[in-house]
Amino acid sequence: MYKKRLKKKWKWLSILGPGLTTGAADDDPSGIATYAQTGAQFGYGQLWTALYMLPFMTAVQESCARIGLVTGKGIAAVVKQHYSRPVLYFVVGLVVVANTINIGADIGAMAAAAQLLLPLPFIALTFSFTGTILLLEIFTSYHVYSRILKWLALTLFAYPITAFIIDQPWETVLKATVIPHFEFNFSFLFIITGVFGTTITPYMFFWEASQEVEEEQENGWIENGKAKISWNLIHAMRKDNNIGMIVSEFTTWCILLVAATVLHNSGVRDIKNAADAAKALEPLVHSFPNAGYLSKLIFSVGIIGLGLLAVPVLSGSAAYAVAEAFNWKASLNLKLNKAHGFYGIIMISTLVGLAMNFIGIDPVKALIYTAVMNGVAAVPLLFLIIKIAANDSIMGEYKSGWLSKILLWMTFIIMGGSAIALIVLI
Repeated sequence: MYKKRLKKKWKWLSILGPGLTTGAADDDPSGIATYAQTGAQFGYGQLWTALYMLPFMTAVQESCARIGLVTGKGIAAVVKQHYSRPVLYFVVGLVVVANTINIGADIGAMAAAAQLLLPLPFIALTFSFTGTILLLEIFTSYHVYSRILKWLALTLFAYPITAFIIDQPWETVLKATVIPHFEFNFSFLFIITGVFGTTITPYMFFWEASQEVEEEQENGWIENGKAKISWNLIHAMRKDNNIGMIVSEFTTWCILLVAATVLHNSGVRDIKNAADAAKALEPLVHSFPNAGYLSKLIFSVGIIGLGLLAVPVLSGSAAYAVAEAFNWKASLNLKLNKAHGFYGIIMISTLVGLAMNFIGIDPVKALIYTAVMNGVAAVPLLFLIIKIAANDSIMGEYKSGWLSKILLWMTFIIMGGSAIALIVLI
């Protein structure tokens, strides 16, 4: 009986894959910095975003995963097959530029976080992290690599633990979580566009779709270029996706809450560097000796762990997009000598991102500006995903239903409106 239960448990856990990895990667260093800055600046004023963005984020990622499953192709390959070349190049260019900038910001944040613990030069740390990431991504198999990504997702738990061990004004917190609060000024719109952009972000669209294709290939569900799809696979994907997005948004809510209670309520309204951000975790270890160092340690491990998770996702999604556009072989299951172009894009985007850290931009501020840029870049990509997911000739019986369409169009309108309002106020 025990063995049966254990087998069922592992079978249930086995469905966790691209959805969980994508959800965890969403709370990357850029996400942590943006959410922490939001909580510090506006207190509990934007807690509601985590609750209300959950259905939109879930719908968007479910559509992307469904496109990958049904077509057996990544998003760029689908765009190439059904749309014009200018549209294809615009989509691929947008993703590559956005991802490369994000890579640079994440590498810089990892180095800045590591400096809280190790008195090593910033340059040496950025090179060390870049080399580690490239070695893992290029020279490990997808099976091994996906396991690493799943375990790195555990670093997210520091914020939920902190949120529930400190005293919270729960009545105020719950009210702020349920009742939206708006301010029509540049500061509010800037940071909320960043929250949208680091939550519903371009690289996640391409990554989850392509990873569903990787899963199909690994399990032999693609024959002669066509996916052997069924509703059972769709339902399993949705479970994985839903769990990943719930974990991601719950963590987002906890980061916002911790920053509001610990930083904002203590008078810290602007996070200037990694040390400021690390102070949010001091209550987790306040009763221990050297609490300040321990909070920096936990923060650094989280930033570094999630950076190791997110940077490969960023470079990988850019590589999938470019490789699909030019008919190159694209798979993390392939060795370097079998997919030169694919791995070449991974290396180039990562190294260009690395180089961005030597032009004098503060790593923490770069994360927030990157999130805002992603919030603007996501809008045209969302429009394309909506059209593909609802296209009968592409998706057949697995096209978007009425609920999916409503949520996707609402996401497009909300994020588009936020981006336009921000641009108007600049």
